[in-house]
Amino acid sequence: MTAHDLDLFVLGAGSGGVRAARVAASLGARVAICEERYLGGTCVNAGCIPKKLFVYGAELGHGIDDARAYGWRVEAPRFDWQTLRDHKDREIARLNSVYARLLDEAGVGRVEGHGRLIDAHTVEVKGERFSAKHVLIATGSWPTKPDIPGAELGVTSNEMFHLDALPGRAIVVGGGYIAVEFASILRGLGVDTTLCYRRDRLLRGFDTDVRDAITAALGSGGITLALERDLRALEVTSGALRLHVEPGPALDADLVLFATGRAPLIEGLGLDAAGVRTNARGEIAVDAHLRTSAPSVYAVGDVIGRYQLTPVAIAEGMHVAHALFGDRAGPMRYDTVPTAVFGTPAVATVGLTEAEARARAGREGGAVRVYRSRFRPLKHTLTGRETQTMMKLVVDDASDRVLGCHIVGEHAAEILQGFAVAIHAGATKAQLDETVGIHPTAAEELVTMRTPVT
Repeated sequence: MTAHDLDLFVLGAGSGGVRAARVAASLGARVAICEERYLGGTCVNAGCIPKKLFVYGAELGHGIDDARAYGWRVEAPRFDWQTLRDHKDREIARLNSVYARLLDEAGVGRVEGHGRLIDAHTVEVKGERFSAKHVLIATGSWPTKPDIPGAELGVTSNEMFHLDALPGRAIVVGGGYIAVEFASILRGLGVDTTLCYRRDRLLRGFDTDVRDAITAALGSGGITLALERDLRALEVTSGALRLHVEPGPALDADLVLFATGRAPLIEGLGLDAAGVRTNARGEIAVDAHLRTSAPSVYAVGDVIGRYQLTPVAIAEGMHVAHALFGDRAGPMRYDTVPTAVFGTPAVATVGLTEAEARARAGREGGAVRVYRSRFRPLKHTLTGRETQTMMKLVVDDASDRVLGCHIVGEHAAEILQGFAVAIHAGATKAQLDETVGIHPTAAEELVTMRTPVT
């Protein structure tokens, strides 16, 4: 006889929760998982996957324009929003069934409904109680709206995936991942798009050269930038939406998308009853091993607020499963997490920004070298597009180790993934220099930059 019915109960069947449940079950644990919305969480249903499908759709529009420069005779193409939306819905439904099958094949019990902690070992779902030795919270996050009058008139990224029709004019409010991506998608699909942000450059927290490059690229790519604007109110006027900002005149559109942040989904989880503490931002507080203030309760993914990235949630989920039921010890490693923003152009980055590297070097009495290149991609020497690729390496001067790699340009994410492996493994600038490039590619620039700019 055992003290609990289960070894692990997982709240939330998103990327992190599903991976943790499957890995734990494969290690012999008795596992159940509950979900109140949809299998796969935000990434599969209202995030990474449908967004990337929309990005592909938007990029095809640019591709059709570019084709003319390469001799293709393209007669007045017409975009049909409903076709893209409905095809996306079919793919998401297929993925939902895949997630269900993977859980079933792993032997994970699936429970539909909202899970609530009764104590640090007991979860209640629709009146039924489950006792578990360990509990994992992986409930994710939810988009928020700004605290201004009329905010209810705007939409969030959730609704963008299910619009009945594309608007003629759209305002995207925000300057992060979601704002840059949806502004690029809307513009690529033919929508008159304005991007409104309270700061002077997009993508706060990214390297300064990345911020400069993406801000300039979106502006030259046909998106109207309304930067350094504070929101005041949103109202309906003359059949349209009017966003009041300061300074400057109000902005009019048919749709306003608030991409102004996401909050952890913790309401109704019973955290107090289980002794699980949160921080000032409402995120579940965890230690280096992803354990909460209740020793039997762990948390991963968006709900802990470290990185709102699907691969990170997956890695955290695997880490918890192996720590509890396998042989893995030691904390999670976050210093070389790569990330991408699928705008037009794309952004991809791994490691330290120049500012972070210089600050660390200053504390340690060291120095850094910076290598940077800006160039027009070969493809656009024929199309005539005024587009630039920016690539940057940040290198520790004493060890020659590459501390950061930053790319703005087409295929940035695909290029960076391999370099992320090298940087994670401790690659030096000399090793990059010794690597033979593939010509002609944009990626070869990262192994041919020889002269530091600073």
